[in-house]
Amino acid sequence: MKKNLNCRRMLGILFFAWLSCLTVAGVLEAKAELKPGLAILPLFVGKPDEMERGVVCPICKGLFASGEVMAGSQNILTRLIHQKMQGLGTFNLLPAEKVEDALSRREMKRFEEKLIPNSIELGKELSADFILVGFVFRFVERIGSSLGVERPASVGFDIHLFRVRDGKMIWNGGFDETQKPLSDNLLKIGSFIKGKASWLTAEELAGLGMDGMLKKLPGAKVLEEAP
Repeated sequence: MKKNLNCRRMLGILFFAWLSCLTVAGVLEAKAELKPGLAILPLFVGKPDEMERGVVCPICKGLFASGEVMAGSQNILTRLIHQKMQGLGTFNLLPAEKVEDALSRREMKRFEEKLIPNSIELGKELSADFILVGFVFRFVERIGSSLGVERPASVGFDIHLFRVRDGKMIWNGGFDETQKPLSDNLLKIGSFIKGKASWLTAEELAGLGMDGMLKKLPGAKVLEEAP
């Protein structure tokens, strides 16, 4: 009899533990649903200015130093943005495959000719609240190792966040940096230390740049209510 009573108590405990897990999962799912949806477009490659002043962003008109854009760098930067945005926790990110599939059904030349209107239209098709559009202007890999280089990594890119419901750009950030020895610029000692006092790869340098940019990204409520 006592053994049966203990079994019932154990089953009761397990039942309430299972019920609690379901409740917590439901709360977490509800919180996730409250986050605005973000579609991240694969980055585009910026084209050098005819006057060779550098590369001008076609969206915000920011000027970036021109240089080599290593093959595949758009994919590296797009993946980094996904990772950083995911870690930030501000948005529900639409799967990259879903965004790329929707983009593949469009003629890219016409899409890029009217980039913003087409991006907003794509965001609406995906039922996203925000869409992120960015460019890579320079992605030069280091030649050497973390201990010493013949050529340091050099990266230039920017990203722009648009609110889909009204097509307004509500935030943007840019990064344009070539790693230099600490002795060349003591003002950047913080960045050098974050890079573990070593020569970074282009991806590592871009990751540091994104970290700094995203610290300035407002919260979801501010982004949704911005005039």
